[in-house]
Amino acid sequence: LGETLRQAFKTAAYPDKLYVGAVVQNCFGIDVQCRTGVEVKGKDKNGHPITEISDRGPDVNGIEQFCTDPDYAKYCERGQIRALYVNETESNGPTTARYFASKLWGGETYFLQADAHLRFAKEWDRLYAEEVQLAKNYPKAILSAYPPGFSEEDPPYKGGSQGTRLCTCAFSDSNVEHRILRINTGGMCRGEEEAPSQIAYIAAGFFFARAEFLIDVPFDPYLPWCFMGEEIALSLRAWTHGWDIYAPRKNLIAHQYRPGRMGLPKFWENTGRVFGRPGPGFNTLLQTITIQRIKYMVGYASSTREALEGLNYQIVLTEFEHYSPGDERTMTQFLEHTNIDLQSEKCGHIDWCNKCTLP
Repeated sequence: LGETLRQAFKTAAYPDKLYVGAVVQNCFGIDVQCRTGVEVKGKDKNGHPITEISDRGPDVNGIEQFCTDPDYAKYCERGQIRALYVNETESNGPTTARYFASKLWGGETYFLQADAHLRFAKEWDRLYAEEVQLAKNYPKAILSAYPPGFSEEDPPYKGGSQGTRLCTCAFSDSNVEHRILRINTGGMCRGEEEAPSQIAYIAAGFFFARAEFLIDVPFDPYLPWCFMGEEIALSLRAWTHGWDIYAPRKNLIAHQYRPGRMGLPKFWENTGRVFGRPGPGFNTLLQTITIQRIKYMVGYASSTREALEGLNYQIVLTEFEHYSPGDERTMTQFLEHTNIDLQSEKCGHIDWCNKCTLP
């Protein structure tokens, strides 16, 4: 996190206008012994991975790293860094963290949501603002993509590759994900376009929009323990509230994707520890319930209000009216727009998205 902040301010065109809201979900070593995640230590004689979970020290405080750096301390002194610290024992996953992060908005013009472990191209802030203004539906336009990856040994990030186009989906066949809609990439444009063109879905790991988005589509605080499902929920809510989604023509940030074998702890592992049920299984059981809120929102036949009440799951509809689809476009229109067939649970080809034909 500390290096992400350094890179963001170092490369920004207008660092004095940059404000960061960081939700820091770490093990602080205050009330529990910090531990690793499942770490791959090698292979046995049959070639199967040997894994281990071990004790470790508290996480590094990235905010403190940044704010004590003489080159960047002034931004903290001016109040440009807003941090919410959440001990890992109280962490409920990314959906809850994104809700908290949205509450750190202080009235700035634009809002960027991203994960940590980022690198930025030069003047990324100015270039993203100019790019979103070129979108046909601006100011109700969202830039979103899955950022390219980087490794620590890579040279300084310059950006410039085409933004991925989120044009496909699938109903997950994983027992953990309960047939939830998963978003994925599609075709690419020629690279000669004069403005960004529309895509079907939002990537939770990166999007950029005017901050009125937070007023129109407030983040839902009632999705604890969920990992999959947030992207389809965010996409349909934004679109039905009148916002169009666009792929940036060029990537200006990169993300360090960290594989599980590195042994970094995951929130679902911590859930099991907190409740005395080691492993990811207990979080999966909790997600079985909370993910029903998203399936009800999308319109799954198995997750109607009556079905949820029959399972005694009606609690998942708490304050649903405040975080539901919008009324500028209908859910039927969204399903037609994205070519999703809920009855057969199939995602069809989205021609306009894959061929970059919808401005």
